[in-house]
Amino acid sequence: MRDFTPLPNLNILKDQARRLRSRLQSNGETIGHSKALELIAAQHGFNDWNTLHAALGNRPGPESLAPGSRVSGAYLGQPFTARIVGIQAITSTPGHFRVSLDLDEAVDVVTFDSFSAFRKRVNGVIGKDGVSRARTSNGRPQLELSWG
Repeated sequence: MRDFTPLPNLNILKDQARRLRSRLQSNGETIGHSKALELIAAQHGFNDWNTLHAALGNRPGPESLAPGSRVSGAYLGQPFTARIVGIQAITSTPGHFRVSLDLDEAVDVVTFDSFSAFRKRVNGVIGKDGVSRARTSNGRPQLELSWG
């Protein structure tokens, strides 16, 4: 049964499927990418991947967001939930939005074990899919948002 918590964006869901597949393979169980996608869909309360994919396509875009809206996602690979404190369409780049977020819990933006740097407020530019074009050194988007 679907609980209607915000869905991650398509890139996050596909990344979850890749990580699931990799983890199962390291434990000696090999599954195909299609099976991993189906398992991720089931984890989010959908009968199959096609239904989940269609649900993502029917959700409103970032233009429906406003200050005070609740979102979830990942910042520098760290999962979060947050409240939007500001959002602005970038007129010079149609389909892109500048967002400011107040995270419910600060995230550690440093990957070294020897020290930490926590952030509670973050800013970024996202496209209509909720994903930033800016990437970390490992190729992951700096900011990934989910809503609706």
